[in-house]
Formats: sequence, structure tokens, C-alpha cells
Amino acid sequence: MAGRRFQNWLAAGHHADMRWLEEQAERILDPRLSLIGGRSLLAVGLGHARSPVELGDGGRVARYAAGRDYHNVMGRKLRRMASALRGRGLLGEWKKVVDAGPLLERSHAAEAGLGFESKAANLLNPRFGPWFFLGELLLDVELEPTSTPPVGSCGTCTACLTACPTGAILEPGVVDARLCLSYQTIENRGQVPHELRAAIGGWVFGCDVCSEVCPWGKDAPDASARFGLLPAIEEGSLSSWLGLSTEAFAERFAGSPLQRTGRDGLARNAALALGNLPSDSGRAALEEALDDPSPLVREATFWGLARGHRGELGVDGALQRALEAESDPGAKAGMARTRAEVL
Repeated sequence: MAGRRFQNWLAAGHHADMRWLEEQAERILDPRLSLIGGRSLLAVGLGHARSPVELGDGGRVARYAAGRDYHNVMGRKLRRMASALRGRGLLGEWKKVVDAGPLLERSHAAEAGLGFESKAANLLNPRFGPWFFLGELLLDVELEPTSTPPVGSCGTCTACLTACPTGAILEPGVVDARLCLSYQTIENRGQVPHELRAAIGGWVFGCDVCSEVCPWGKDAPDASARFGLLPAIEEGSLSSWLGLSTEAFAERFAGSPLQRTGRDGLARNAALALGNLPSDSGRAALEEALDDPSPLVREATFWGLARGHRGELGVDGALQRALEAESDPGAKAGMARTRAEVL
């Protein structure tokens, strides 16, 4: 049933341009293709709850991304687990999977008793709510399947559907990535659709709204010490992130999930957020970024400056000059749309 839902989700285009999901569909549906001779799947969870993560100027970062990259933390724990099992003679070949692997991990974890599938299309655990990571070991030994009754349900609650800023949760359990702010601020490598930009608010990496309103997660134990807090986040701001060079980005976000966006993606997000959270320092950063080397960043900066500071002394003239000087066709078209809709 889970496989059929996944195939229907792909057929509807809800995966946006994450084409690897199509390319790896066969392996996603059949874990045995990822480990020849694989006979069992061991699913584990790791809590990551912490307080909301906010930059000094109001920017927001998804809580899971505030510290060390969970792929590395979970990966090390899975390797130690596999080594312990092998040391006891309980397995031979194995393979670890953390998020990025071709696997329907949510469904497998639910079957293993780690939680139940929610209306926001994630997994909820009675203790951790939505605030936990999943990891798996594919094993070449036969394990007796877990026989665990359902541990809970969403019941009649629709808080996540109501709170989603863009209506990305189309129906219980179905999320359209094209509307999801997490997809747009992390996976999307192009321009963020104009119609979604205001809904971004201060989110510069990911979005926690559906998890923050979930009643199951309100008492999750704090696990921030396990992952720490990246200095670049603790000391950062939207304005400073907009102005980062490629080299500075690589240095400051080494070992962080925020590397996923690349320098241009993070700067793009910062420009859009600054437009939604106007300030004097934000205006100065946006005006400077109109000359950014990346057309993606210049286009987002144009929108941010227009949205947050249109009509202010000198702004409209700076925007007009930027539009006239823009040489990239895609960026120029985006700027022209902003001028028509915002100015």
C-alpha cells in the first residue's frame, strides 16, 4: 500500500524536480536491490527536539539543522550498532541508510513500531512527536519482524493542514513539494515562485510550522546537547548571510545541513526573508547585493528590496538601474515580474 501511494505521488508530480526519486523508484520500493542478499531491515529513531531557532534579525532555521549534520551523527551510531552486531556474530554484510538513501523509511519505521504516519506525512512518536530522525540498517540475516500495535493517531486533529503557510498539505498524508517551504528553501535550485515568497516569512532554511503546531511534539525531551548549535547560526543574521562569499559559506557551514543549499541558495533565501522582515540593516545588505555575482541572488534581492522598501528614498531608482543593468534573461524576467506586481 505504501508503495502504491509513493507511485501515485510521483505520478502527480508532487516531487517537484527531485528527479532522483523517479530514477531510484525501483530501489526505493524494494530494499533488497540496495543490499544483495539482504533479508532484514532494522529501523531506529533519534530524537532532535530543541527550542525554536531564530537569528538575531528574525530569520528562522529549521530546528533539525541548527547543529551538526544529522546524517553524520546518525551514520556513526548506525556503524557502531552494525559493528556490535557483527562482533556478536549476528550479521555479515550490511548497509546503513540515513534519509538520503533509496528507501520508504517512514513506512518501514511505522511497521517496526517507531511511530505512526501523520497527516503532515511524517512519522509521529508518542515521546518525541515529530522531532526525531530515522535511520536504517539493511542486514543479510533473518530477524523476526516486530509485532507492534498502533501507538497512536492524529485523530480528528487538522492543526498541520490549517497552519501550513502555503497549503502544501493537500490532504491528510499528501504533501506537494512544489508548495512546501522546506523544498523551496533547500532543494529548489532556481527562483522561488513569486506567489510563495511572502509566505516564506523569515524562514531561511526549512520550515517547522507543521511540527510546531503538532500536539504530539509539545513535550518532546530537549536533545540540543546531542547536536550542539552551529556558531554561524548562533552569531548569524540574514544580512550577514546574504553577503557571504562562496569561500566564507563553505567555511562557516562545514559539517552543517545548511551546506545543502549552496552559497547562492542560502543568499537567495536570506534576500527573500529580508524583504518580509524589513529593517535598515536589511535594506543596506539588499542594496549591496543588487550587484551579487549570482543572477539567482540578484533576482531575489530585487524582490526583497522592492517588497520591504519600495517608495523609500533612493530605492525605486536603485531598482530601476538594477533592472536595466541585468544581463541574465531569467533574472531580468523575474525582476520585471516583481516590478509589475510589487512596485
